[in-house]
Amino acid sequence: MKQFIYIVIIFLPTLVSAQFNSYNDSPLDFAWKNVGNAGFSQGDVWYTNLAFSTSGEPYVAFQDGVNSNKATVMKFDGTNWVNVGNSGFSTGQADFTKLSFSPSGEPFIVYADNGNSNKALVKKFDGTNWVNVGSDGCSADEAGNTCIAFSPSGQPHVAFTDYGNSEKATVVKFDGTNWVNVGNVGFSVGRTDYLCLAFSPSGEPYVAYQDRDNFLKVTVMKFDGFNWVNVGIAGFSVWATSSISLSFGSSGQPYVAYRDEGTFGRATVMKFDGANWVNVGNAGFSAAGAFFICLAFSQSGEPYVAYSDNSHAYKATVMKFDGTNWVNVGNAGFSAGETEYISLVFSPSGRPYVAYKDWGNPYKATVMKYDSVYVGISEPQVSTFSAYPNPGTDKITIELADISKEGRLAIVNIEGQQLITRQISEPKTVIDISNLPSGVYFVRLTNEKTVEVGKFIKQ
Repeated sequence: MKQFIYIVIIFLPTLVSAQFNSYNDSPLDFAWKNVGNAGFSQGDVWYTNLAFSTSGEPYVAFQDGVNSNKATVMKFDGTNWVNVGNSGFSTGQADFTKLSFSPSGEPFIVYADNGNSNKALVKKFDGTNWVNVGSDGCSADEAGNTCIAFSPSGQPHVAFTDYGNSEKATVVKFDGTNWVNVGNVGFSVGRTDYLCLAFSPSGEPYVAYQDRDNFLKVTVMKFDGFNWVNVGIAGFSVWATSSISLSFGSSGQPYVAYRDEGTFGRATVMKFDGANWVNVGNAGFSAAGAFFICLAFSQSGEPYVAYSDNSHAYKATVMKFDGTNWVNVGNAGFSAGETEYISLVFSPSGRPYVAYKDWGNPYKATVMKYDSVYVGISEPQVSTFSAYPNPGTDKITIELADISKEGRLAIVNIEGQQLITRQISEPKTVIDISNLPSGVYFVRLTNEKTVEVGKFIKQ
């Protein structure tokens, strides 16, 4: 069996040795990569929402433009994105699609069902079909901003803006037979928008929302077993907000991310320290306006946010808080085009994934993950060639330490596509890279016995 050999090149303006025998876990060793094909849905999508099965497969739910705006769920089987059950399985148009897995591994979806007076409806996939959970509609009236989460005991809970109760917040749960109210219906003081639901590690349901009767500020409430009560003060953000996301840190503290109108629409994250809501890093830390903000925590407890980035033509950007500052995860604006309805989730292996409506692949669904550029290359060994200058702009020189290792050379991008190939038999070979876009590339040298891989940066 051929051994696959790869290297990491230290960036110096002169000759650089490529002799390393292990991965260098630096940001340059990772990149945002498509999961399957970009734009894998049949047509336009809205409300893309991402979740992982208990076996680690990514699933995406969305409103499906090709199927009369009905609900469709797809999963990645390791090679392709395939439908889970029938596409367009809802009765009518499905708004605010959200996806979650039960502790037993069943996918559940909630949406506002235009085929049933826009009531909130929950379905689950039984292995063959999408079937209703409880009656047709878990809300008494029209619902918006539907979201779903499971309690630690495995009960599905649904939160929604309740148009039958003056657009206030309502939460219901399924008791095994019926959908029952959690506390009072319409428990918020005023109207709600951008509603989201999450469970604390201790099992309490929390909701966060734009408090429309409190100057559009953020309010967070929790159910204490008897009533819905404020977490801190109502309307705790300094300014008006939108695009709100709620999640819990590893220590059990609730965090909210939102578009902060007081910082010209930039992203802000706050956490509740037990007494007050405090900023996590600087308020308005994104470079410019942020839309469709989504918050998630890594396995090591770092908060990440994904958003549509106004400073990069509304492409996707992901940032994380390193304990002091918010820093980019990979390149800012890494998607092919403008993005909407961004969903950020960590895989069971700890990799961040994003799903979104992809204007770069006309309005279809795309999923990307931040992963090692060495995926598929194993068993690091010492390499015996050098590449310089590194970074390079127009040309690079490949120098062999051992002329007996002549063979075939290929320049490969991070997606694995071979862009330049050459047979080499001399100690030095000059490669013209002037036509390559800026980015990270690999030099792969193959002969009868080995495959060696080096890396360089094109500026």
